[in-house]
Amino acid sequence: MTSPKRAHIAMFSIAASGHVNPSIEVIRELVARGHRVTYAIPESFAGKVAETGAEPVVYTSTLPTDDDPEAWGTEVIEHIEPFLRDAITVLPQLIDAHEGADGVGVPDLIVHDITSYPAIVLSRRWNVPDVSLSPNLVAWRGYEQEVGEPMTAQLMATERGRAYYDRFHAWLESQGIDEHPDPFVGRPRRSIVLIPRAMQPNADRVDEDVYTFVGACQGDRGEQGGWQRPDGAEKVLLVSLGSTFTKQPGFYRECIKAFGDLPGWHVVLQIGKFIDPAELGPVPANFEVLSWAPQLAILKQADAFITHAGAGGSQEGLATGTPMVAVPQAVDQFSNADMLQSLGVARHVPMAEATAATLRDTVLAVAGDPEVAERLTRIREEMAGEGGTKRAADLIEAELPAR
Repeated sequence: MTSPKRAHIAMFSIAASGHVNPSIEVIRELVARGHRVTYAIPESFAGKVAETGAEPVVYTSTLPTDDDPEAWGTEVIEHIEPFLRDAITVLPQLIDAHEGADGVGVPDLIVHDITSYPAIVLSRRWNVPDVSLSPNLVAWRGYEQEVGEPMTAQLMATERGRAYYDRFHAWLESQGIDEHPDPFVGRPRRSIVLIPRAMQPNADRVDEDVYTFVGACQGDRGEQGGWQRPDGAEKVLLVSLGSTFTKQPGFYRECIKAFGDLPGWHVVLQIGKFIDPAELGPVPANFEVLSWAPQLAILKQADAFITHAGAGGSQEGLATGTPMVAVPQAVDQFSNADMLQSLGVARHVPMAEATAATLRDTVLAVAGDPEVAERLTRIREEMAGEGGTKRAADLIEAELPAR
């Protein structure tokens, strides 16, 4: 399609890999089409944003970072309070960064991660359309009755939960918005979903006038470097718990017990930045232990993948047709693991059950199952038709107001 005239598109996100990474290739594509793209983000991700050609608009956040995952707590209220607190703190910074004398200006269109509440407020303040980019599952028809309302009732039964909603209502009212917080953040006007439709629960009940699944927007990842299967490696296994919830030395030792010197298998074990390799003890010759690995490059050559089932890792496993064993750690990873298992392309192994014997038996089972391979081939073909990065950019351009 022919791109519209150059526009100012403002992107808003938070300093978390699972929220920034899915948007990066879409932003790169919009810049390549000639648009001016500003991207509001904390300093820790400003360099990654600048590499796309977008202009980082740096703000100071109060949210826990990828370096401190335990700060998110374990209760629902502990997961949601930080986003409201951050929104209240960040909104004045973003107003000044765009409207101030040295600001980047009011955009023609707002694009935002699902966690960026200030972006929705700014859309109303500036009277410009907004588009949500969702890096994980979205609400379906009936979601409120089945999931949202029971969760809200649970929160409202506590003093802390009631205080949260009182504060949210007061903040919205201070911005001239008379709306309940739940639909304000959970029911976008328009949303582009950066996961395959196959990963969406109740996909047949999702409103397609609002939500469009474009699947993986991965790019070539050339800047991450390549990876080559070692000579003599008949099978390759990648083990990765992502970039955040990786403080699991006991789990890594179980992997070493499970696959150490397994004939024909080469294992890439990504342990993250929190673990000293010395904590693992003796490492077998068929193991490659890395703090960080070029995941997509490895998966293109892998025969099995032990994953935490984050949205990014899950869809990379699907896009490369790699049989998976899902060992979820937090948040949406549990539902993703269940979804992968229901698709017949993975087995969900809870961390408490991830012993050496279970891991070995499960990996060998999924890697050797022709039905798993057949299902992965079918899903991979479906994903190829979803459009990815270029379709996401087309859909964003379609939301630009006529000028």
